Amino acid sequence: MTFNPRNPYNDLPLLPAQAELETRDVFKQCIAATRALAELKGSGGLIPDQAILINSIPLQEARLSSEIENIVTTQDELFRAAMDDTASTDPQTKEILRYRAALRYGYYFLKEKEFDLEFVLKVCTILMGRSMQFRKEEERVFIGNRVRGSVSYTPPEGGSVLQDKLGNWIKFLTAKDGPDPLIRMAAAHYQFEAIHPFVDGNGRTGRILNILYLINTNLLEIPVLYLSRYIIRNKQQYYSFLRGVTENGEWEKWVLYMLKGVEETANWTRERIQKIRWLQDATIERCRKELPKIYSKELVEIIFRQPYARIQFLVEAGIAKRQTASVYLQELEKAGFLAGEKHGREIIYKHPALLQILAE
Repeated sequence: MTFNPRNPYNDLPLLPAQAELETRDVFKQCIAATRALAELKGSGGLIPDQAILINSIPLQEARLSSEIENIVTTQDELFRAAMDDTASTDPQTKEILRYRAALRYGYYFLKEKEFDLEFVLKVCTILMGRSMQFRKEEERVFIGNRVRGSVSYTPPEGGSVLQDKLGNWIKFLTAKDGPDPLIRMAAAHYQFEAIHPFVDGNGRTGRILNILYLINTNLLEIPVLYLSRYIIRNKQQYYSFLRGVTENGEWEKWVLYMLKGVEETANWTRERIQKIRWLQDATIERCRKELPKIYSKELVEIIFRQPYARIQFLVEAGIAKRQTASVYLQELEKAGFLAGEKHGREIIYKHPALLQILAE
């Protein structure tokens, strides 16, 4: 039967795919990606204070994953807003902060509970900031160019058809046997996007689930894989290979694309972690020599936990009372570690060297 993008793809094949997923090329790339993930997992121990990684790198992932969906904000605005989730900010930044919140929720949830469809619903609900449900029978999703009126794909119908597809998807994803977890992640990501279970938020939810699945299978320990960086740099291929599976059953190209993304992203993230550790060590040494009166390991860790610092952070950490904390940050600014910026009635201290590492 010829694929018609205007008709609901109710004939979407179930998983596992009938095509051979574990080809020779896929197997070789899977080994490379697994090795890169293992090295990334090991590098997390370079930084004892995991908050440094959990606060910064997932926020970059959130920003670029949202950018794929044309939700854009500046890095400065995002990190300033991340210091206080309740502060007033623009809608785009709020959406990106919800992405990080959904990622964090999933990370802590999977420490105690199982990866299931209720979990998927909750992740999407946090991401979207409203109660989300799987599509009903009458709920259709338009995927295409609204200006030209061209349709590129119509997902399966909602209701019972969608529930059957989702039931198969979660069974494939959580089975105790089957393809290598990385190959399974790639196949399941295609299937999730093809099913398109929500009226909105499918792309971002699917990318969050990729990271959480790797944590659930112990390939990652913390949510620091910056996979959206790879996707946005290879966005045309991302959509082209998705269509290739749908229209021509070209699974190998898609799986190779995802595995290469995991390898490249894991290597890039590991390099960022190493650079953060080197910067932290160098900052400790300089502070000891140049600012012995205020130096403490805890003070240095505070200015690495987020790329922006404020007086209240030092007070809440028990490092100093408010007036003394202000003096500490001013001294760090004079020494060139931080750069103060007036933000309303408060001075916010930016960490330029850390921001540079994250933005490379």
